[in-house]
Amino acid sequence: MPPSTHSPRILAFAGSTRKDSYNKKLINIAAAAARQAGAEVTVVDLAQLAMPLYDGDLEAREGIPPNGKKFKELLKSHQGMLIAAPEYNSSITGVLKNAIDWASRPEPNEPALVAFAGKVAGIMSASPGALGGLRGLVHLRAILGNIHVIVVTDQVAINTAHEAFNPDGSLKDEKKQAAVEGLAKKVVSVTSRLMG
Repeated sequence: MPPSTHSPRILAFAGSTRKDSYNKKLINIAAAAARQAGAEVTVVDLAQLAMPLYDGDLEAREGIPPNGKKFKELLKSHQGMLIAAPEYNSSITGVLKNAIDWASRPEPNEPALVAFAGKVAGIMSASPGALGGLRGLVHLRAILGNIHVIVVTDQVAINTAHEAFNPDGSLKDEKKQAAVEGLAKKVVSVTSRLMG
C-alpha cells in the first residue's frame, strides 16, 4: 500500500552501531512491513549520527551537538517510532540511551519533550541469548513511558539471533517474522488513529 498524504511518518532505528547488527536486520523487517501498511518510513543508522556522551556542561557551553539536533529533528518530524534494541548487561545500549538523552533536551521556546511526547513506539530486540533481549526491553519501555511515548503493548524478542536470520535478512521462523511485521503494522494503525 503506497503512502498517502495522510500517512503516518515512522522513524525506524536500531540501538546499535555495529555493521552486521542483528537488530539492524530486525528493524529492516519492521520498516518494510510498516511501508506495506501504508506508512512513510525513514530508517536511520545511529552509526551515522555519532554524538558525544551527554554532558550538562557541554550542553550549557555549546548546546545540543549537531547530530543530536539532527536526530531530534527526525523524531519531531515523525509521529511514530520502531526501535530494535540490543541488550547489553540486562539493559539497553549506551548509544541508544545517549541518543534518547540528547533528543530529550529542550531548546529555547520549545515544549518539553517535543521529540517524544505523544509519539507511538513499537519495541523489539534480537539477541544471541535465550531471552532474546527481553530484559533490555523492560528498561526501554520504562524510559519511553517516562518521556511520554505511547509504547504499544506488543513487543518482540528474537532469541538465538545468530541462527535466526536467512541470508536475505528475513527470519527463518515464519511465526517470528509475522510477529515483527504485526508489531510494525500495529504501530502504523495506532499512529494513524491518533492522527485522526
